[in-house]
Amino acid sequence: MPYPTFPDDCSSALCRHLSPELYSRLKDLKTRYGYTLDQMIRSGVENPDSSIGVYAGDEESYRLFAPLLNPIIREYHSFDPEKERHRSDMDPAHLDAPDPDPEGKYVLSTRIRVGRNLHCFPLGANLARRERLIVECLVSDALKSLEGDLAGSYYPLEGMDDATKARLIEDHFLFKEGDRFLESAGLNRDWPEGRGIYHNHDKSFLVWVNEEDQLRIISMEPGADIGRVFERLSRAVSALERKLSFSYDERLGYLSSCPTNLGTAMRASVHIRLPKLGEDMETFREICDRYALQIRGIHGEHSESEGGIYDVSNRRRLGITEVEAVGEMARGVRELIEQEERL
Repeated sequence: MPYPTFPDDCSSALCRHLSPELYSRLKDLKTRYGYTLDQMIRSGVENPDSSIGVYAGDEESYRLFAPLLNPIIREYHSFDPEKERHRSDMDPAHLDAPDPDPEGKYVLSTRIRVGRNLHCFPLGANLARRERLIVECLVSDALKSLEGDLAGSYYPLEGMDDATKARLIEDHFLFKEGDRFLESAGLNRDWPEGRGIYHNHDKSFLVWVNEEDQLRIISMEPGADIGRVFERLSRAVSALERKLSFSYDERLGYLSSCPTNLGTAMRASVHIRLPKLGEDMETFREICDRYALQIRGIHGEHSESEGGIYDVSNRRRLGITEVEAVGEMARGVRELIEQEERL
């Protein structure tokens, strides 16, 4: 592939940071799993409306292609991967996040998830069919060991019966084949083979297997008891770490397919009803910017709000601990509620 030509209106991180000179310097390099620069940038080339446009294929990608990835990481996370080191802290005792909506007037639900990938395997964009099946086997076996309120069942997507599929759709648990950005990155290969969903009996704990990352570990419940949701997640991750070895880098934290999910690989979010603030997006965005929060529609990225309900989540993931990220989200949500009440 020659140096890609981007349209004039392209504003992705890829087109801003990939020069012809840098492309020439990196184009012939391969990781030990055979991942190349052309594979890493394919999604951003085929989808010039991407915000980032790159997907790592393995742990080595972050070292071998650092001349391209480090500026993207520095820009997105306000974190210098050449000088700084990530810190992790998932101890619930360190979390300061009281319920910002104890009367339940605004927050419909709270959801905190982390992405994890297995050490000594490629990441999803470069995962071969056989490797994906091995990952599924290892993860589903580890999930069987969960006890107490985390105990549940694993449901492979391939061959799923209609009744199970209907129930998982009704519970909003079933994930679908990835979008065009993931398709271009190679993350939809062999769909739905090797993918599956685990959830506990209370439907407050969920694991997606081999979606964008090899594990998406999710704790959730109605309301705004952020501390309880985080504590459940922390216990689950600790239990799985006793069975599985996750990819972790001293500089970049937990490694993920997309550079935006490095570090904590955490997304802590609430579905929150803010109809008045929704009419004053300038103030809405100003508050969210102050607390490094991201606004999405209720159906996730690239979706719109419905009925004045928004998905509000932490934006910072790298260079900030898990308890700091969740605490910052909780403080931001509390201010959003206070502003909604003033309007």
